[in-house]
Formats: sequence, C-alpha cells, structure tokens
Amino acid sequence: MVLALLLRAGLQLLVLPIYVLAYFGFWDPLCKTVFPYFMSKIAPRFNQKLYREKQQLFSGLPDFAGSSGQLSLLEIGAGSGANFQFYPPGCRVTCTDPNPNFKRYLLKSVAENQHLRFEGFVVASGEDLRPVPDGSVDVVVGTLVLCSVASVTAILREVLRVLRPGGAFYFMEHVAADRSSWSYFWQQICDPTWKYLGDGCSLIRETWKDLENTEFSELNLQHITAPMNCGLVRPHILGYAVK
Repeated sequence: MVLALLLRAGLQLLVLPIYVLAYFGFWDPLCKTVFPYFMSKIAPRFNQKLYREKQQLFSGLPDFAGSSGQLSLLEIGAGSGANFQFYPPGCRVTCTDPNPNFKRYLLKSVAENQHLRFEGFVVASGEDLRPVPDGSVDVVVGTLVLCSVASVTAILREVLRVLRPGGAFYFMEHVAADRSSWSYFWQQICDPTWKYLGDGCSLIRETWKDLENTEFSELNLQHITAPMNCGLVRPHILGYAVK
C-alpha cells in the first residue's frame, strides 16, 4: 500500500505542470482541443490491432435491422468515426459526442465511408441523449466510451430508452485487470494521471459489472487480452446486449 502511494505520488510529480494547469482550470479546455487530434491518429492503429475482433463483433449488426430492412444506428462517443468501416452498407448512422472538436475528424470519416447514410452529428453526452426519441433506433454502439463517462449507469439507462424493443447495444471497452495481478497494481498507480491525459479515461473500471446489472434481456460478453503496446489497456471486454 505504501509503495503504491509512493509510486503514484512520484508519477504525479513527473507531470506536475498538468496538475497545476488543471488546478487553475486551463487543462480541460486545452485537452478538449488537442485530444481529438491525437485520437484521430491513434484510432487507425487501434483498428489495425483489433481489426478481426471488430469485424467479427459488428458482423451481426444486420440481424437487428428493423421492419424496413434498413439498420438505424446511433453511435455514442463516436469520436473520429473509427467504427464506420465496419458498419453494413446502407446503414443510417447518427453520431453523438460531448466534444464538438471531434466533428471535423468525424466528417472526414464520413467522406471516406460512402457506403453509409450519415444522418447527423449531435453534441451530447451519453448520459443525456434527449435529442434522440424513445425507442427510435435499432442499434446503439459505444466503443472506448464507458471508460471516460461520468456515470456508466446513466448511459446504459439512456441506451435502453432510445433502443427499440429487441434492439441491441454493441460495445468494446478496455477495463480493469484482475485485482490480484500486477497489471491492476500498475493501473491503480497510473489511473489519476491517466485521467488527465485521456480526457477523463479511467483504467480501473469494471464495466462488465454495470452491463450485468442493467436490465437487458440478453447479454453476450467476452473478456479478451487486446494486442496493445501499452499493457495498462490490454484487458478488454466486447459483445452486445439486447433490450
């Protein structure tokens, strides 16, 4: 315990300027401006490493198309649109993200994925999707989103609200490692600083528990070790849950 506290304090000292900027209220607006640029660069590499997993995960999307045969999809925390290439042709896509600075990168992805019907970008947090009517979408997608939100429970409640009966929530998230592992030890050391660098991203969320405790009629969830260079984010979950 003492060692953990010392290591965490040492890391915080190394990035002390960030903590000072955050204390005076300068870090958050700076991060909101710069973070989308870095994510637009990182996302293609993430897709390369997890291409097979994403392709397999999203291959089931057409099964949830409504009676019209066209899939209505809402992506929360869409970021730069890294998932677009995995969506089926003709899919009607609406995107939300609380950070408006992602829009320029998102529209670039839209232009590169002409097989989709893009229906708009809404600046909104996943905890408050009031612009989206009840029961109006076939599928909600969220990847690498639940790690940084204020309330996973509130987001999943909104997901259930906007999904039609029988619709599905698709997810892929990095999560906390096993609590008895060294990986979890280092996740705890790095988590406070990581949140500043990752715009609120937490390394130690056990997101699978939130999914299990939400009133989905069916939950298909898999734990995997992602082939990431950074061991802190190798533990992942992926799958889908049916309303």
